[in-house]
Amino acid sequence: MKVFVKSRDIVVPGTLLAEGMDYVTGFGTFRERKKIFASRIGLVDIKKNVIKIVPLAGRYIPKEGDVIIAKVKDITAKGWILDINSAYGALMSVREVTNDYVGKDTDLSKYLKIDDYVVAKIIRVTPNMLIDLTMKEKECKKLTEGRIIKFNPFKVPRVIGKQGSMINTIKKYLKISLFIGQNGMVWVKGDPTDELVFLEVLDMIDKQSHTLGLTERVDEFLKKRKSELEAKVKEQKK
Repeated sequence: MKVFVKSRDIVVPGTLLAEGMDYVTGFGTFRERKKIFASRIGLVDIKKNVIKIVPLAGRYIPKEGDVIIAKVKDITAKGWILDINSAYGALMSVREVTNDYVGKDTDLSKYLKIDDYVVAKIIRVTPNMLIDLTMKEKECKKLTEGRIIKFNPFKVPRVIGKQGSMINTIKKYLKISLFIGQNGMVWVKGDPTDELVFLEVLDMIDKQSHTLGLTERVDEFLKKRKSELEAKVKEQKK
């Protein structure tokens, strides 16, 4: 087996990635006889015997088991229609939100209103892309206060970091509560100044997600930024 690229290389459609039968094609790749090619622009990701492409941009592709942030767009007789930051909408039935007895004349807005944001889990994705959600999981909840930010869903793993390293770095310096949906929707609540610094960090991650040593650079950035802000506060108190 011959591999012509390495992880984190940027490739375009048609790029020859590998030749032989030792590797399995993953997302964004296809095989022609013994050769594996890229089918889209993105970063190469090679793990064990799987070679795939991580897109640099694009809409979220729903997957069963993903925990996401969704926005209520409409209320029906049987539940809610939600925007999941995708080309596809999603449905959530009453039984996936509450164990209460809900009659046909019950006003469902007492549970979730239009424009409410929730953390929900995808429990079903049909071949026709009909998507069902639930809030009956430990991490699921209605989100209140704070702010919602849209981020590139394909770069969410970089915001989290290996074993949560990036999240831990961010929380070491910033007084914020944070939830990152796998659909690229981010919820943050905390000190207003720290919220703004977090937005700067997100922008940094977005622009440098393809580079190595990003967590270390974010750590240095936050250390410097917090020092600047603390000095500014001291100066204002004089």
